[in-house]
Amino acid sequence: MSSNKENLSLQEAQKLVLLSQRLPASKSVDTARNATLTAIEHLGYIQIDTISVIERAHHHTLYNRNPSYQVAHIQELIADKKVYEYWAHAASFLPMVDFRFSLPRKHAIASGKQKHWFKQDTKLMASVMERIKTEGPLMAKDFDKKGVKFGEWKTAPTKQALANLFMQGDLMITKRANFHKVYDVTERVLPSTINTTSPTEEEYGRFLITNYLRANGVGKLIEITYLLKNTKTLVTEALKKMLVHGEVVQVRAADSDYYVLPESLELLNKPLARKKLHILSPFDNLLIQRKRTSAIFGFDYLLECYVPQHKRKFGYFSLPILWNAQLVARMDSKADRKDKVFHIHELTLEASLKNTEEFAAALYKELQFFLKFIKCTAVRLHKTSPTSFQEYFEQSYPELFSK
Repeated sequence: MSSNKENLSLQEAQKLVLLSQRLPASKSVDTARNATLTAIEHLGYIQIDTISVIERAHHHTLYNRNPSYQVAHIQELIADKKVYEYWAHAASFLPMVDFRFSLPRKHAIASGKQKHWFKQDTKLMASVMERIKTEGPLMAKDFDKKGVKFGEWKTAPTKQALANLFMQGDLMITKRANFHKVYDVTERVLPSTINTTSPTEEEYGRFLITNYLRANGVGKLIEITYLLKNTKTLVTEALKKMLVHGEVVQVRAADSDYYVLPESLELLNKPLARKKLHILSPFDNLLIQRKRTSAIFGFDYLLECYVPQHKRKFGYFSLPILWNAQLVARMDSKADRKDKVFHIHELTLEASLKNTEEFAAALYKELQFFLKFIKCTAVRLHKTSPTSFQEYFEQSYPELFSK
């Protein structure tokens, strides 16, 4: 790496990351649905997760980027062929304008160069494909045989065939019905105007770099290629060329070397709204690479729903809280939709958080919007750390804790 790297302070790096992530969210002059599409296109992907302790991850992440977000937006955008489902580092909603950059993975899986979870039963796959071509869009349950049951960790052969056809690009998900995937042949799902030419290795490498850095501000090779198999070499080569031509530059921040787009550095001249508080999803784009979050924000985060109960430190489903350009707290929570009560099992403040009264005011303000988003009307605060915060918060904002 060159020796004339620009040095960014930790605060500048954090600001660059947050503004690139569009946190806090800013008001849009566009329609609410178009603002959702803009957020997806800017971030490059929105991770899908089935856990709905609060709200499904994709809705929660988009709520934090678009104050006017509605849960119907995604399926409407899929119906309009503006968004589609595929794989980023995990199952995700992706912008249709970037469709051709999903082809390298699909071709690698189809050719056997890249393995998927399931072995390919080509005969069954052909049969499944023929049924969908003939009958139209189908779900996995349309192939199930009556009376045949599979255990929790087993997957029906036809469901495996559908997953393989989807991952190699023969099928796409045309919509979801009660969150069940509805598959159709790719040709019937894609817009007629979409570019379906496979990118060259250089084009693909450049796309991965610009797509990541635009949404994340700064990035390392290992972050740009996170969980993207067989991409390190082509990204490395593209980075070399982009550096030579000044399309990316190198900076030093948080005791590490990072790449950044030159135009992104201009964001440092923009103000950052620090008083706005965001209750984040564990799968939010800002947080998904935990080592990066720790290095840049000094926030060590683990989603403990996958951890045995006796080993949990902060709770089953702890939501990180962003305020004053820092990750300052985490909130183990659950939305009881039947009783319309948002349970905060434990709110843990970081030791670095000093202005607790200002934080409480910001949390109160955001909770009023958050409750509407998760369709609850009241909060029950079970425990805080430090314990003194609970009494202060409940006494200061009693209207939050009664229906």
